[in-house]
Amino acid sequence: MTRRTALLAAAELLAWWAALAVLWLFLISTVYTLEFVVGVTAAGLGALTACAARRAVTER
Repeated sequence: MTRRTALLAAAELLAWWAALAVLWLFLISTVYTLEFVVGVTAAGLGALTACAARRAVTER
């Protein structure tokens, strides 16, 4: 893995995480600490899954 592909993978992961975290925060009404931690963790897991799924589909 080159430095460029590593940076692109990190940027993709960060973009997925940010999108999912914002969606989570948008869908809940009141943000408590526990809900924030759960949302950020769930967004991270979702981002990892989305990146892995995209790579599985685009790899030949």
